[in-house]
Parts: sequence; structure tokens; C-alpha cells
Amino acid sequence: MENKKFYITTPIYYPSGKFHIGTAYATTLADCIKRYKALKGYDTYFLTGLDEHGQKIQTVAEKRGLAPQDHVDEMAEACQKLWKQMDISYDDFIRTTEERHEKAVDKIVEKFLANNDIYKGEYEGWYCMPCENYFTETQLMDGKCPDCGREVKLMKEESYFFNMKKYQDWLLQFYEENPDFIVPESRKNEIFNNFLKPGLEDLCISRTTFDWGIKMKNDPKHVLYVWVDALTNYITALGYASNDDALFQKYWPADLHIVGKEIIRFHGIYWPIFLKALGLEMPKKIYAHSWLVMKDGKMSKSKGNVIYPETLIERYGLDSLKYYLLRTMQFATDSIFTPEDFVDRYNFDLCNDLGNLLNRTIGMINKYFAGSVPTEISQKNAVDDELEEFTIQEMNEFEKNMEQFFISNALSNVWKIISRTNKYIDETAPWVLAKEENKAKLESCMFHLVETLRKIAILLKPFMPETAEKMFLQLGIKSENLKTWDSLKSYDNLPKDIQVAEKGEALFMRKDRQEEIEYIQDIMKK
Repeated sequence: MENKKFYITTPIYYPSGKFHIGTAYATTLADCIKRYKALKGYDTYFLTGLDEHGQKIQTVAEKRGLAPQDHVDEMAEACQKLWKQMDISYDDFIRTTEERHEKAVDKIVEKFLANNDIYKGEYEGWYCMPCENYFTETQLMDGKCPDCGREVKLMKEESYFFNMKKYQDWLLQFYEENPDFIVPESRKNEIFNNFLKPGLEDLCISRTTFDWGIKMKNDPKHVLYVWVDALTNYITALGYASNDDALFQKYWPADLHIVGKEIIRFHGIYWPIFLKALGLEMPKKIYAHSWLVMKDGKMSKSKGNVIYPETLIERYGLDSLKYYLLRTMQFATDSIFTPEDFVDRYNFDLCNDLGNLLNRTIGMINKYFAGSVPTEISQKNAVDDELEEFTIQEMNEFEKNMEQFFISNALSNVWKIISRTNKYIDETAPWVLAKEENKAKLESCMFHLVETLRKIAILLKPFMPETAEKMFLQLGIKSENLKTWDSLKSYDNLPKDIQVAEKGEALFMRKDRQEEIEYIQDIMKK
């Protein structure tokens, strides 16, 4: 297979506190897509990290009685610990306080200055500290920040500005020529209709009222304001503007930026313009994901409705959480978390559908064939052909959905195969075949169960890698060649000496519904 590259990034997060499950979704999503591309033979590179500068960080640190660097160091350690617990397979973790980033940003700003993309002026506007963004009077919603709904403050200070107007015509043309640059389409329309068509305002890129950030070399009283510093991490992490830019030469342009819908404006306007000013290629696609919210709105400590990944992992296992996030979150609309939905997904989808299918299969092969999987099939039946055809059809749909980042739909394709395979057991009735001593049909039945479960495990590798490996182990699949994407194409891969586990172990342990709902409701209040 041709060795293609795939560079994927998540937004770098503000390290102001613990990550709840909604915040963890973007990184879980990126990890899933990266694993899928790796499964298909791509040379993958996955970047995540922390945006550690700015007034908000300085204020949070002061409230905690810490120096800003001590605060972000503590947050970075906690973040990396969580990603390790969640088995996030990132290749680099960029921190904007790192020397490699700050040196590269200095050179980027120097280039902007040399190209006359930056000028000094005075800015007066309504400032939202949590969003670190200025707004005009008309952009406010009921006098508050249009993005987060919090109070804003009128501020006036000397600032440097990036000349956005200079690039407006180019950006309009770029979007007309690249209509799929941002997905879903609703997010692209939001940028196009609300910001580009009315006309861009020049961007304030420096502040003088705080000092926690990268100081401008040409004017050190000015500290770079968030977006020039933060957005450029996608190239500085690869060594752009450094003595070693091998990774940049290899992986840029990015294949996919995953961002939250709340910051798509900055990625869809500022980032392309910065890249254009630097003479660099555009990323291939930006995916603005929706939010996981509660019935009463966004997760908030003040509402008592926050739930953290660690608590769910401890009780239900990592793959249960990953499955829930990736199956529940829709492509273009917000999704609602409820304890009832989480418990039902766990009990029905994971315990009943998947876990029970594997257990039944292992049990029957041990009972009827002493654990040895029949691989030389002398008689195939119509129901066997139907299962094969259905599985191939759903695998094709799975691939189409994954390529379009319809992740929930792709998981639905896998569960359709699981459901069809459970139905296949009822249709073939192996217990009747054994009683009638119909060995040929029974052999075909067991073979098709194992082979279909092997395919299911491969499809689950990007989503639930631990579960997939447990399935391979119980099915007796030892060869790495039988765990590859290419091996999905055939139904005659199983070796003659394959032996299933002597006793099937439950992938997931069914739990009492009401007890678990009450448990989750309780931890949300803490």
C-alpha cells in the first residue's frame, strides 16, 4: 500500500481546570480518526497540547496564589495524565510556553512586520476575558459576550493590529473555490454570512494591560494577544521557523484540524489569513464539532451538572466511555448527555449485543468442537451468504462514513453487523444442528461467527482498542496479519490451527440500571 501521510490536530486547550467529558470529546475523536487512518496504512501524526498564555491564565493563577508558569505546569501534568489514562495516542504535546514555540512565533511576527501586515494603533472595544476576544457594540448579545454569554468590559489601549482587510478578497475567493474547507456546512455558512460578507475588521494582536505572554521583540511592552500565539502552534510544533523543520516539510499541510464550534471563526478566518501572509499552504479541512451538553445546557460547576472522564472510566472502563462519546455525538448537532442514556448504551449495546455475541460464540465452539475453530468448510448455506454480503455492505458504508468523519454513523454500521450476527445465530440454531448431527452446517456456522467477529474487532480498533484486543485474544487470533484493514476483504483468512479461549470472559459486566443512574446523578453533583 502506498505510504500516505495524515496530520491531525485538536485545538490546544486553555489549562484553567479539569476537563469534563465534553472537553475530552475532541481529543477522543481525533485519536479515533488517527487510529483509523493508521489502520488503513497511513503515516500518521497527531498533535494536541495547551494554550498557556493570556490574561485569563494569569488571572486564574493569581486567584490560586500561584505564578502563571507554576499554574500551567500543574495543569499540563494533569492533562497529560488524563490523556495517558484515556490512551490518547498523540505524537506531540505542544505547550505555548515552550521555547521552541516562542522562538518560532518571534520569527513569524517579524515576517508579518516585514510584510506590513501589522501596524500600531489604539483599540477600544468590549472585551470578554474568558473568550479572550474583543467585540463591537453591535456584536454583543443583550450587552454580553455573543460566544459565552458572560459580562464584557469596555477597554481602550494601544495595540498592534493585523491587517485583515488586506486579505478579505482573497479569503472570499478561497471559500468560493473550496466550499468543503470547513465542515459541517452550517459552520462555513456562519463564517461566510456573519463575518466575511459584512466585511472583516482588522485584528487586535497585542495587549499592554498584562504581561503573561510572548513579548514583541520590536516593542517589548506589548504582549502578543492569544490568536497569533495560539493558532501558529500547528506549524511551530512541526519545527516551522526552526533549525530543524523536517517534520514540517513532511506533514504540512495538515489534513484535518478538529476544533470546537465555538472557535471556528478564529480557525476559519484568522488562521487561513495568517498562513496566506506567511506564504504557506492551507490545511485540507477543518471540522468544527458540536457540543455534548446536559438537559439544562452546557456543563457547569455552578449548575452541578459536570461529569469527568476519570469517574466514568473507573466504574465502567475506558472503552465504555469512548464508545459512548463517539456513538452519541452527532456530526452537526449538539448531543445531550443523560445518565439513563449512558447506562442503556453500556448495558444494551456493549453487554448484550457485543459481549453476549462473543460469549455465545466462544461457548458453542468449546462445546461442539472442543475449542477448535472449523476452517475447512464443505457446505455453505444461503444464510451464510446473506451474512457475508450484509457484512461487506456495512463495512463499505463504514468506510464511507469514516472518510466523511461521520463517526457515530460508522459505529452504527458496526452495530448493524453485530445485530445481524446475533440474528444469524437464531436463524442457524446451532443447538439444533448439533442435535441433528449436521456437522457440515454446524462447522460453517461456527466459522462464520468467528470470521465475522474478527472483522468486527478490526472495525472497533480505532474506537475501542482494548476491547478489540480482548476479542482477538478470546477468538485465538494471534497473527497481526489477521488484525489488519486489508484482511477485511476476504472470508478465507483463518489458519487451520486456530483455537478459541477455553472459557469466554465477559467484555463488559451488566449493571443494575437504576443503581447506576443514581450513581451518575450523584457524582454529577459533587
